[in-house]
Amino acid sequence: MTLGHINSRGLVLLGCGKMGSAMLVGWLKRGLMPQAVTVLDPMPSDWLLGLEQEGLNLNTDLPPAPEICIIAVKPQMMGDALPRLRALGNSDVIFLSIAAGTGIAAFESILGAKSRIIRAMPNTPAAVGHGITALIGNANASDADMDLAETLLAAIGQTVRLSDEEQMDAVTAVSGSGPAYVFHLIETLAAAGVAEGLPPDLAMQLARVTVAGAGDLAENAPEDPAQLRVNVTSPGGTTAAALEVLMDPETGFPALLRRAVHQAAERGRELGRA
Repeated sequence: MTLGHINSRGLVLLGCGKMGSAMLVGWLKRGLMPQAVTVLDPMPSDWLLGLEQEGLNLNTDLPPAPEICIIAVKPQMMGDALPRLRALGNSDVIFLSIAAGTGIAAFESILGAKSRIIRAMPNTPAAVGHGITALIGNANASDADMDLAETLLAAIGQTVRLSDEEQMDAVTAVSGSGPAYVFHLIETLAAAGVAEGLPPDLAMQLARVTVAGAGDLAENAPEDPAQLRVNVTSPGGTTAAALEVLMDPETGFPALLRRAVHQAAERGRELGRA
C-alpha cells in the first residue's frame, strides 16, 4: 500500500513533536503532499513553519473527512487536544494513536463507540528510521485500516501487530522504554572504561560504537543473540570473566532486567487506570 491515495482525502496530525516530526519527514519522502497534511500543534517548529510555506495546513480548520488522524500528543495533553477531533468520530475516518498510556476504550469514550481506532507504541529510534512499533486495532478497524497504519508507521521503522491490547504495557516496557536501558548501558560501560584507565572521550566512543555494532549484528546475523554471545566468549578468557558477573542469576542482568521491565510494565498499567 502506498501513501499516494491519502493525498485526495488528507491526513491530520495532532501534535508534531519529535515523533510526529520523524513520521512526517518519512511520509513526505514517500510521496505524501504537504497540501494533504493538516498539523495541529500549539508550538510549531521553524521546520513546520517552513512547510506551511510549501502548502502544509498548520493550525487550520480540520478537513471534513480525512483518510486518517494521527494522535501524537503527550498523554498529559490528551484531555485538551482530543476533543478537537470529536466531530470526525463515528465515521470512516481512521484514528491512529501513538500516545503512551491511553487505551482504546478511552478513545472510544471521546470519539464514539463506532470509531475506527488503532493504538500503536513506537520508540525513539524512529528519529533515525530504525524504530519498531507495535499496534492493535479495535473491533471497528478493518484489515485495510491496519495495513494503512502499518504503511504510515513503516516510515519510522519496523512494525508488529499484537493479538491483545493487554500486551501493550509489556511492549512499552521492552521496546518503548528499552532505548533508555541501552543508553544507560552505554553510559555505564564508558564509565567502567574510565575506571580502568581510559580517557573519557575514548571510552565513550568505544562504548557507543560497540553497542551500536552489536545491535546491528544481533538484528541481521542468522544466529540468535545467545549464539552470538557464545561466539564472542572464549573459555577461560576475558569475556567469560565478565559474563560470570553479568549472568549471575541473583545480581546480574537476568534478575535486574526482569525487575526493571516488570516495574515499567506495572507503571504502564497504573497510568492506564488513571
